[in-house]
Amino acid sequence: MNPLDDLYRRVIMDHYKNPRNRGSLDDGSVTVNLNNPTCGDRISLQLHIEDGVVKNAKFTGEGCSISMASASMMTDAVKGRTTEEALALADKFSSLMKGEAAEFDEYEDIDALAGVNKFPARIKCATLSWNALRKGVESGQGEHEGIEQ
Repeated sequence: MNPLDDLYRRVIMDHYKNPRNRGSLDDGSVTVNLNNPTCGDRISLQLHIEDGVVKNAKFTGEGCSISMASASMMTDAVKGRTTEEALALADKFSSLMKGEAAEFDEYEDIDALAGVNKFPARIKCATLSWNALRKGVESGQGEHEGIEQ
């Protein structure tokens, strides 16, 4: 096994076993519930957005190691960023999943998910939380539901 692949696998498993930002927000101004019926991943993302800045982000849900690790990484990466910066990160992550060159210098753990694009069935797992982020930022306050197609 390639040492870099092993490192990436460990980073993903660390986020899966010790998720960052898992839980609920009392002051969540935006809640997005998405599920991926293909594999059963479900996420509830809560965002506290104030003055165009993601002040806090938390998630709950169930799913495979890739979907839950991706949610952990995403919530860590967007906290403290403007909504425009958060959407730009989501676009960058989408490019990464398409196999296009994209490095997350500002949050290197996300690079560990780069290999997911070699497994098309798993891309929806990795992008679920990012799609929830996009939907939450674009839809604004309130609760939003959806199913990933």
